Amino acid sequence: MSQLDTTAESEPFWEKGNLAPVHEEVTAFDLPVEGAIPPELNGLYARNGANPREGHSGHWFLGDGMLHGVSLKDGRAEWYRNRWVRTPRFNGAPRKPGMPDIRSGVANTNVMAHAGKIMALVESALPVVMNRELETIGSYDYDGKLDTPFTAHPKICPTTGELHFFGYGFQPPFLTYHAADANGTLLRSVPVPTRAPTMVHDFAMTSQHVIFMDLPVVFDMPAAQRGTMPFAWSDSYGARLGILKRGAGIESLRWVEIEPCYVFHVANAFEESDGTIVIDVAWYNELWRGGPSSKTFDKAVLRRWRIAPGAARAQEQTLDDRSIEFPRVNDDRAGMRHDIVYTVDAGDENLATSSYSSLRKYDLKTGQSTQHTFDKGMASEFVHVPGAGGKGEDDGWLIGFVYDRARGASDLMILDAQRMGAKPVARIMLPARVPQGFHGNWMPGV
Repeated sequence: MSQLDTTAESEPFWEKGNLAPVHEEVTAFDLPVEGAIPPELNGLYARNGANPREGHSGHWFLGDGMLHGVSLKDGRAEWYRNRWVRTPRFNGAPRKPGMPDIRSGVANTNVMAHAGKIMALVESALPVVMNRELETIGSYDYDGKLDTPFTAHPKICPTTGELHFFGYGFQPPFLTYHAADANGTLLRSVPVPTRAPTMVHDFAMTSQHVIFMDLPVVFDMPAAQRGTMPFAWSDSYGARLGILKRGAGIESLRWVEIEPCYVFHVANAFEESDGTIVIDVAWYNELWRGGPSSKTFDKAVLRRWRIAPGAARAQEQTLDDRSIEFPRVNDDRAGMRHDIVYTVDAGDENLATSSYSSLRKYDLKTGQSTQHTFDKGMASEFVHVPGAGGKGEDDGWLIGFVYDRARGASDLMILDAQRMGAKPVARIMLPARVPQGFHGNWMPGV
């Protein structure tokens, strides 16, 4: 039976198809390439995802973290590696029902580099530092100064090099905002008053502000004690955005109401000349109504919030009604005006059931979109890598993993971001399958 055969109807979706875990760590050198790798791409592309060591977990989001990485140098694909993140839990520390231990998470959601450290991230625990070969070094608490979890979606300011992040928990303060300077020194930690413990997966950053999402997916203790996702939808909680000026105290925080919804992922945010804040997100009408469902997700669409200075409520606009997820922009535009958003196109499906056969590029200035379809493949999140000397927002490359059904293994694809619908610039053939997973980043010079 092949690794992708599924016969048991009782298997949850994250244990089927290309969401199913792999069971071996693999190392391969001098990978075969179709096309030509742009010689300016020198660095490491790595991506994280849930890959339960035992082959099963209580929820898609709860499996052990596994990194998959490809090293590029001088037009060559030097190596591919996949490695489990060896957290205390992976190494056998017992999982305690209920409240998480910030030093013993699964580190399964994202991987990024800042201040010379490669960090594997999950929102319920501290970062785990990895080396370039994707071997685990250990958890990191900023020299004892960080005592909350660390979001899976930190933001690096392209102007200052600062790292902005937050941690949320189930006891007051439910949410704490942090910032570290370009050298990795923790500068500030600011408790943010929310009404209850809610699931805060992402946030937004502009050149002047950070914006937190206080949304109606609320902590559920019985679910936590059962070992599944400890959150459920609340019809009574409401939804709002908390706007805090960067570098200011909590007294400057103001709340703005929005329609009840859920958002896993923010594409980007920026400020217009009159101070209006614009935020683009992958927007869910609701999530996990009736309990933390392990089987269903609503579909997400690209939606925009506009917050005028002094407004008590955001203006809301759906930019496209097609189902998408994993929105990304050119990270050099983080916190600044963007016109281009790259997404994984889910068609008419949702996060759990999509075939993920294509990417979509939105040009928000013209209202047009471009699609790249992988005829026999399943695409994961793609990231934008700016081109050498490129001046346009979409100058550069798009990089991501695609599962090749015919080959039974995955490829690292490189697309020309300006000609996204064209044939890939390079296809790097991996010796193993990369499950769909969650998030990753390009780390130049690493």
